[in-house]
Amino acid sequence: MQGCLGLYTLLRFYACRAAMATTIHIILGLLLFSLYSLPSSSAGKDDTLAPGQALTFGDELVSSNGKFALGFIKPGATGGGNDDINNKSSAASPGWYLAIWFNRIPLTTPVWVANRERPIADDADLRATQLQLTADGNLVVSNHATKAIIWSTSTNNRTANGTGANNSTTTSISAALLGSGCLVIQGAADAVLWQSFDDPTHALLPGAKIGWNKVTGMNRVFTSWKSRINPGFGSFVCGLLTNDEGVRTGTLRRLTYPSAAYYHSWSPEDSPKAMKEMKALLQANPLTRGVIVPAYVNNSEEEYYMYTSPDESSSSFFSIDTSGQVNLNVWSQANQSWHSIFTQPIDACRVYATCGPFTVCTGSSDPPCGCMESFSMTSPQDWELGDRTGGCSRNTKLDCRGNTSSTSTDVFHPIARVTLPYGPQSLPSAPATTRSECERACLSNCSCTAYSYQEDSGCSVWYGDLFNVNKNDGIEISSQDTLYIRLAAGDFPGLPRAASRKPVAGAVIAASVVGFGLLMLMLLLLISRKRFSLCGGVRSHETGQGSSVGVVAFRYADLGRATKNFSEKLGAGGFGSVFKGELTDHTVVAVKRLDGARQGEKQFRAEVSALGLIQHIDLVKLVGFCCQGDKRLLVYEHMCNGSLDSHLFQSNNAAVLSWSTRFNIAVGVARGLSYLHQSCRECIIHCDIKPENILLNETFAPKIADFGLASVIGRDFSRVLTTLRGTMGYLAPEWLSGVAITSKVDVYSFGMVLMEIVTGRRNASVVRTSSIDHVIFFPVQAIRMLHEGDVHSLVDPKLHGSFSLDEAERVCKVACWCIQDDESHRPTMGEVVRVLEGLQELDMPPMPRLLAALTESSNVPSM
Repeated sequence: MQGCLGLYTLLRFYACRAAMATTIHIILGLLLFSLYSLPSSSAGKDDTLAPGQALTFGDELVSSNGKFALGFIKPGATGGGNDDINNKSSAASPGWYLAIWFNRIPLTTPVWVANRERPIADDADLRATQLQLTADGNLVVSNHATKAIIWSTSTNNRTANGTGANNSTTTSISAALLGSGCLVIQGAADAVLWQSFDDPTHALLPGAKIGWNKVTGMNRVFTSWKSRINPGFGSFVCGLLTNDEGVRTGTLRRLTYPSAAYYHSWSPEDSPKAMKEMKALLQANPLTRGVIVPAYVNNSEEEYYMYTSPDESSSSFFSIDTSGQVNLNVWSQANQSWHSIFTQPIDACRVYATCGPFTVCTGSSDPPCGCMESFSMTSPQDWELGDRTGGCSRNTKLDCRGNTSSTSTDVFHPIARVTLPYGPQSLPSAPATTRSECERACLSNCSCTAYSYQEDSGCSVWYGDLFNVNKNDGIEISSQDTLYIRLAAGDFPGLPRAASRKPVAGAVIAASVVGFGLLMLMLLLLISRKRFSLCGGVRSHETGQGSSVGVVAFRYADLGRATKNFSEKLGAGGFGSVFKGELTDHTVVAVKRLDGARQGEKQFRAEVSALGLIQHIDLVKLVGFCCQGDKRLLVYEHMCNGSLDSHLFQSNNAAVLSWSTRFNIAVGVARGLSYLHQSCRECIIHCDIKPENILLNETFAPKIADFGLASVIGRDFSRVLTTLRGTMGYLAPEWLSGVAITSKVDVYSFGMVLMEIVTGRRNASVVRTSSIDHVIFFPVQAIRMLHEGDVHSLVDPKLHGSFSLDEAERVCKVACWCIQDDESHRPTMGEVVRVLEGLQELDMPPMPRLLAALTESSNVPSM
């Protein structure tokens, strides 16, 4: 099957920016399109187009089973939900579209649209518009009067005998609408040359796939409509692919600014269990029992999710709606309506920036989106049609005549118990130590639109539009933060600027006094009942609540018993020693006893709680902690196969890792680092990536350990690095130059680790010749061999030639790219993941000059 260069190319563009979503666990959603305008006449009910034959405006192709139809429609709009499905909107669709819809259902519901971005205008010569199968084997929508091409499959089709589709072979080519709802171009012996299932729009039918073709690189994703009447590419995408965070899972992602993934389904490793749970869930629902059968396939050629529907009389589909939620929809013949069986994410506010700028999203409200104080909807008509991405605009312009607080009459209005907006900034000057100082700093900058002040994290300010402010609804969102938005004083007539802030300050002081009194009362009660301790104040592991609520607070005595008085040592590093332990529920854990921690209890708990929220398949999970007096301990999940270095460098007779395992480790570590750098609320720089900090579970899947410990320990990470044995080979040049450290130091270290994964040897070692010690820095020699095309000699000889040469060369190129001298020349970890997985091409990187110079100056002996 050959890829198409038209709509598919455009989808690939969006797919490269998207975090992909699995079609089964995410449970895709419905765009409730009803009352579409249809042409009044139909030329016939045939399901096939022959070369030269045209489907004109007003004609239809109908599948052989009568279930689907193809033709030109003009979408109309509904009021919004199932209850409003018969309500028309006065808004007009941008034009006419070639689409596929359910033929026997009275509510015309499109499931595929060809010319999404090029509607056919009402004032065009509609009768001159036609769909034709051309002599070269392409489907083309054009105006035969003006010869203007509106849409085309643009495929380089081939007939079954391998020759091009031309006048002598056109009799073997046809286009047909199948009973599955798939539009196909067929060659000799019914060979599929193109199909609409490979170019999904917003919906997924039974038998269609979401995922990768590993052979051709083709990706299948689907994107939301712009609005209920506009099928153009909207703001949200869904599919299965490695996203910008380096996570290869089902993902929902917002494409337009601010772009971010906002929902992940299970990973492929968890698919068997998830499939079992999904099938049980579907079997329990009368509307889906025997109707929806999910499947996950991952072989040498493809990785995809799909579902089938054994009951051919039923009608169902998955789709992503204009607000970024996804649903599974089943047609109820009895009620003559679509039923949305499942929705993900359940809380509409979990969709990233779904309400647009200057809005507050409340998941328990319907509709969930509302404008902030003194703001109004930018386009009420778009909101009515489900497109709220335009958000809200100010009613009154700000008074900012200069960058000094004395010249502005603007005021600040508090919005309590909300999540803070996307993209907080720190003050460029001296930090503000009080809320008043934070407010004055924001007021003095004309671009500052909001601020927030917290005692533990200080002052944060926002410039420009405010996105993703969600109200505490007591269900899924429970934030207690307060955001102060900047408003024009004219929106508060008769209230002077200074006076407008006094009640707020008074309320804060009163609340502080009452809160302090309540806190002291609670402490007294806890002490009197002997239930409070420095290490048990969060919750005890013996409560049996597990880790579903967050990290567990352990008592020091309990960890002493769990580790048999810290007798079974697993290892040691710059932060302290690690011991094996077993909890009362027989869970095996690794307990890290930290050395030299300087933080107080409050800050330590805050940092640990933040780390406990970081969940990723390629990161070691933090189970709990303990702080008692000067004792600081962290409790992690135990990794039964130890660290990567023991397997690469063959310590303690560890197993030799196969090439496929090594490659999967490289990709997994890259995903984990990409997540730390790009997915967390604040970028987390690991600063000490090396094989000792890469742990392996029972299936030898990698997990990064010791991330975020710089903040937990409360000391300068560079001081730790300079004292660690064996770490010198992983330090980026900027550690020595004194420049600011960025996430690119992790990229450099990762490149060094890649070299060791390929070669099975340390990147730096000391040899003695003629009573003189020489440092052999292997990466330089490895890169020279890579440039000479001798990758085979680089691979670990313990593999005895059993490896993929293409993958090995790709890994070596990435390693060379990562260890470039200038950090701006190094990739991001997201780019690393895409190259490792073959989704992005990479030319041969140059030899790092600094490494080459160091090697030449030290007269390193040959290998």
